[in-house]
Amino acid sequence: MSTDELTGVQALERKHPGLPLAPGKVERREFEYMRHGTRSFIVSRDVVTGCILAPACGPTRTEADFLAHLQAVIATDPKASRWHIVCDRLNTHQSESLVRWVADQSGLEEDLGVKGESGILASMVSRAAFLSDPSHKVVFHYTPKHSSWLNQIEIWLSILVRKLLKRGSFTSVEDLQARVLAFIDYYNRTMAKPFKWTYQGKALTV
Repeated sequence: MSTDELTGVQALERKHPGLPLAPGKVERREFEYMRHGTRSFIVSRDVVTGCILAPACGPTRTEADFLAHLQAVIATDPKASRWHIVCDRLNTHQSESLVRWVADQSGLEEDLGVKGESGILASMVSRAAFLSDPSHKVVFHYTPKHSSWLNQIEIWLSILVRKLLKRGSFTSVEDLQARVLAFIDYYNRTMAKPFKWTYQGKALTV
């Protein structure tokens, strides 16, 4: 699973309709808009099939929101022996509740310690090391800092922005949420496929 959040997505409604294409003229869009609030989306992409699993939407992207999303993802195939989650190093991706959930999923009964004080829960570093353990049922793979482009979900989020959000007009946050989820359903049915990973690991030049 390739996982990330898209936060602060604005539900912007154009004050007037755009003007359609005409001979010799491009489509023109109204530049004034009304704000109706924001939503945060948490999405996971199966890199094998290309499908988006258990998309989550809400006003926040807290530790609890991220955990609930992953629980919904795992529930799509409860018989799977192991899950690999690729994500960045955001603090909500290395939380106490996530450690406790992974320990429970993996059948571990060891003392996890106290957050900020001792044991596995002592720090983000110790929690990340635990969550990255390849013997667990749910294994996290954290991308290096400033390397979000290594996570394939970033490619999919750019598709969502280009095809829906950039030129959309939304009458409310509920409208925004409904249309994003409808786009995901359409994408899964008609467009989902593995990305062709073309980066060869060559050194960047200035």
